Amino acid sequence: MQITPDKPHSPLSLAEIGAIVAIVVIWGANNAAAKVATEVLPPLMTGAIRFAIAALCLIPFVRPPFPNWKSLLLIVTLGGPLHYGLLYWGFSLADDLSPVAVASQLWIPFTTLFAFLLLGERLSIPALIGMIVALVGVAWMSVDPTALHDWPAILAIVAAAAFWGMTTVIARRTTSIPPLKMQGLLACVALPTLAFGSAMFERDQVEAVRAATPLIWVCLLWAGVISSVFATSMVFWLVQKREAGRVTPYFLATPVVSIAIGWGLLGDVITPQILAGAALTMGGVAVVALAERGLRAGAAKA
Repeated sequence: MQITPDKPHSPLSLAEIGAIVAIVVIWGANNAAAKVATEVLPPLMTGAIRFAIAALCLIPFVRPPFPNWKSLLLIVTLGGPLHYGLLYWGFSLADDLSPVAVASQLWIPFTTLFAFLLLGERLSIPALIGMIVALVGVAWMSVDPTALHDWPAILAIVAAAAFWGMTTVIARRTTSIPPLKMQGLLACVALPTLAFGSAMFERDQVEAVRAATPLIWVCLLWAGVISSVFATSMVFWLVQKREAGRVTPYFLATPVVSIAIGWGLLGDVITPQILAGAALTMGGVAVVALAERGLRAGAAKA
């Protein structure tokens, strides 16, 4: 059944609002799940198990044809083992969840930057200012005495965000592949590469699996099924009904959920400087997202 897009400026329906809230909660909790899982399991192995679970759910969507195979190869490589390998490695290095969860949002400014550098898309002054503010926020948050020891983790997460930003730019030009099919292909590539990386560079995997509690497996199921399948499906449904720029800025609330979980359940230390840096980062990212939304709206009217 074909979904009829709603009018661009009509109010969001209750179902759409519910989907946005669910996505924010799922993604925010997924950051916490990654942190909890990598405290017991090696990071590359954690990623491999996540995508083994996701592949079982998504394999029915992976069937020919495979158009734009060169772009598709870049998407599943950059967005699979490189992005998720660095992401899980970063979570495993971090003592606190909050700074790395905020740093992960830099994928939005990176997307705009790579669209400008690689595709020649316009980079507005507000977007450029937003990028600078977001990077200053991450830097300010990172030099807080409480978060300073997490700077290797933050750098790894920033690198992961850069790879995801580049993946997003390439995916925007590969519209002939449905998102769930792309997620399935990504899982099928990430699974063997992350498993190989774990076999080569990590140790004591069997002991780690034996030490994993039911909570660890719940975290992996959350990542592999709830985040990779359900949240992606809801995003797909939303952008079928609305322009992406109409709904994606709301996803910037994701780190708020992660910070709340980190502080309330994982024992994160939240200082005024960390909160100020997080606010600067999220504010800068919001400026970039809204500036890009304005550019796309203007292009649509032209």
